[in-house]
Amino acid sequence: MIPRARHMVAAALSSALLMLPAFTGVASAERDSQVFAVALAKTSVDVKRVADYWTPEQLKKADSYSPATPGAAATPAPSSTPAASAPATQATSPVTRAIAAQPVAPALPRKRSAATTMGKVFFRFGDKEYWCSASAIAAKNHSVVATAGHCAYDPRQAKAAEFWIFVPNPGPNGETPDGIYVGSSISMHEDWSGKGDYDFDYAFVTVHRGFKWVAKDGGGYVMQDVGRLQDNVGGQGIELNKKPGTYSAVAFGYPAGAQPDGSTPFNGKKLEMCGAGPTRWTSAVSIDLQKGVQLLSCDFSPGASGGPWLIGYNGDRGLGSLNGINSLTWNRDAKGWYDAVSCPYFDTTTGEVYRRAAALTTPSKVT
Repeated sequence: MIPRARHMVAAALSSALLMLPAFTGVASAERDSQVFAVALAKTSVDVKRVADYWTPEQLKKADSYSPATPGAAATPAPSSTPAASAPATQATSPVTRAIAAQPVAPALPRKRSAATTMGKVFFRFGDKEYWCSASAIAAKNHSVVATAGHCAYDPRQAKAAEFWIFVPNPGPNGETPDGIYVGSSISMHEDWSGKGDYDFDYAFVTVHRGFKWVAKDGGGYVMQDVGRLQDNVGGQGIELNKKPGTYSAVAFGYPAGAQPDGSTPFNGKKLEMCGAGPTRWTSAVSIDLQKGVQLLSCDFSPGASGGPWLIGYNGDRGLGSLNGINSLTWNRDAKGWYDAVSCPYFDTTTGEVYRRAAALTTPSKVT
């Protein structure tokens, strides 16, 4: 059991990660050192299948979807048929740890003076849609999204989420002003994919070029290519190996779930921020968390999972350096409101996972 002084209420451990059915877009898995990569939508046919699922009408229902939270596995729907784990093969682009530890500078979008990197990821586990928070990260392929591991992959069933997309700066009624970006590959630590170790509850997802739905004469919609993610919205930098207690961070996300007392101060439609606060080490033996970092004085509720922790954040430019993601919500004093969030410690190993995602390429155009 987690000590009462820092216990997490049941809402933070609800059964939102379901057993997953087979998905034709998941083709293979690769290992590189401690990196585990799983393919999502690889071909243009896969991308079109995912896009056709997220029609404008489907996205208008986004407010009715459940914010994903980490938790115990639930019984799958009767029609679910879990697929066998994809075979692991040796990756072809190893990264030295010296390179992996290097910081990455934030990047502005091509045609704007400020970045709009934060947004939501939408996906399906089993027969139900979910969403999380996420952000675009500066990368040499201009196509990387950072989020929580539990917002992309269920380690209990060794399955990736279905129909995974990132929508930066989403509107309150399903609008996608900066495009829709279909996931191409998830890069994560092998201890998240293999054990569900919350010291590694993060994922870097390489995405395809974005598209928008454009109404066509006679009804219906057609996909219009809008280019690469970073070119359109910019990308947050990365800072690794920052010891808790030596820096302050600001956290972002789209919280929506209820507080422990049942109140719902957030509706999930607005990007929220927890102001710069102190950080400290934390742990929770029951979920295999030994190297957690806790950000105090933050009342985020479920829905904020995967949102970025930024240091050196400049509000005018919309940029800072990623040093974590919202992983767990805490009710340390066992009262009516959450009072902290935590993330895994972002170290050199995290840099290896990120570099793997940044090295992958996707087709030059959405068709």
